[in-house]
Amino acid sequence: MAVPDKYRELGGFCKYYSGEKRAPILTIVIGGNHESSNYLWELYHGGWLAPNIYFLGHAGCVQVNGIRIAGASGIFKYQDFQLGHWERLPYNHGSMRSIYHIREFNVRRLSLLSSPTVFLSHDWPRSIEQYGNLRDLLRRKPYFREDIQKGSLGSPPLMGLMKTLQPDWWFSAHLHCRFEANVRHGAQPQDNRQAEPTTAEGTNPDEITIEDDDTEDTKAAEAEPPHLSQEKANTDVEAEGEASASLPPKNTKFIALDKCLPKRQFLEVIDVPESPMLSNLRPDERNHLPVLSFDPEWLAITRAFHPYMPLNRLQMSYPAETEARKAVEKELEWVRRHVLPESGIKKVDDCQTFITSAPPPGSEGASRKQQPPHYPNPQTAAFCSMLEIDNKIDPSSAGTQHTTLPHPPQA
Repeated sequence: MAVPDKYRELGGFCKYYSGEKRAPILTIVIGGNHESSNYLWELYHGGWLAPNIYFLGHAGCVQVNGIRIAGASGIFKYQDFQLGHWERLPYNHGSMRSIYHIREFNVRRLSLLSSPTVFLSHDWPRSIEQYGNLRDLLRRKPYFREDIQKGSLGSPPLMGLMKTLQPDWWFSAHLHCRFEANVRHGAQPQDNRQAEPTTAEGTNPDEITIEDDDTEDTKAAEAEPPHLSQEKANTDVEAEGEASASLPPKNTKFIALDKCLPKRQFLEVIDVPESPMLSNLRPDERNHLPVLSFDPEWLAITRAFHPYMPLNRLQMSYPAETEARKAVEKELEWVRRHVLPESGIKKVDDCQTFITSAPPPGSEGASRKQQPPHYPNPQTAAFCSMLEIDNKIDPSSAGTQHTTLPHPPQA
């Protein structure tokens, strides 16, 4: 975990992993920048982190009672955005941080989704502050002003995704304050900066404040060419507009939440309309809700883009968007024939089951004095087997699953 040594201590998650505790409700999560990155890599395609806690993967989309929830893990750093997934254990000072930097490969895959209901990200989409009460935000977080003036607050590719996907809801974290905004797609930001009766946030002496990255990353960000981080990162991942040109303008409600600390706004409860899927269920079937299922379109995208997944620093050339969407349509037919049952719903539990793939803390074999080895996770193997793709995450099993997809030419 990328934190200063004085913060290297176990929190509460290990109790959920070992089974001492259990999440009381189904919980969908993504990764940020202070995670156990080795464990998240072992579940790159998504899987159960602990009973009732499901990780969307480095990028992913699932359905809960028919409601589509998509998400992207990590934070944006321009110098790593166009690299492949080259980091391997044992991590050094640099790779321990770069492993959680979001990659173009995952943003491009997410951009091929049709509109989900909910999207999760750790970073804020860049310029999202312009769609909410900016004046109140700056009153509470005055040190945001410089980044906003430079246009460097938030992630450019995530704003590109928001404009492309236009989800109903978008939830973020990372900047440790509650903030809400309303994005009307196709319209310019309105002046919503009137001050609200909100008190400025004081400094909590017990709060752990951790820098997002090390000094080298900060210097690189300051030297970042504006056209690379803003214009290119935005335009490269936005759809050409053919699929959504005929649709009426949509609104995306954005909410960022604060740290989970006393007297902080870290919890939000919202109502999401029921999916039509539920109206077809019998009363006895409703007793088994919620239903977590794979999203067929995301499974198709995973198959279509799997040959382009980079395992070193060099990223292959991507197909044009039109070509990519045709490939997804073809793979969606394959998913319907080979993965989905007659009901059309493939439950996650029918493929992936949580196990403790690594020894829990305090057990024999667990160590806190050195980095752990790579633990092949059966959930990743099961996911790859379901889609008949190579398991590129587990070196010991790489190549054992045979894919029917053509291998792309080397860049």
